[in-house]
Amino acid sequence: MKPKYSPKNNPRVIIIQKLYGVLFNNDDKIDFPKHRFKKFIKDIVLGTIERNEIIVDELDKNLGNNFNLFKLDKIFQVILKSATYEILYKPNVSIKIIIKEYLDASNLFLNDSQTKYLNALLDNAAKKLRSSNA
Repeated sequence: MKPKYSPKNNPRVIIIQKLYGVLFNNDDKIDFPKHRFKKFIKDIVLGTIERNEIIVDELDKNLGNNFNLFKLDKIFQVILKSATYEILYKPNVSIKIIIKEYLDASNLFLNDSQTKYLNALLDNAAKKLRSSNA
């Protein structure tokens, strides 16, 4: 019998939760429980934290003058930052896969209109970030 899919086991959901805890709840200690994608989760979480300023600069630079990351919901900021980290530092992963995975994960945290906005932002940022870093 195939195990039932649980969105809480989605690695990107765990990434979003861990980053939210560190960036907005000031969690000092990050624990990474046993998970089949533990290495991936740890890499994205720690990489996003380490390169937070670079990610914010890239988003500001590539999403235009009217875009202000810090006016968005905190969970929205976390999703954008972690997805941007993957777009910038995981060139072997397709942009389509990154965006799809984060949109799927965002359904647990955002409503439909926010998810559509997130899709537009990620698509726009991904095209500019990958072409400028190619």
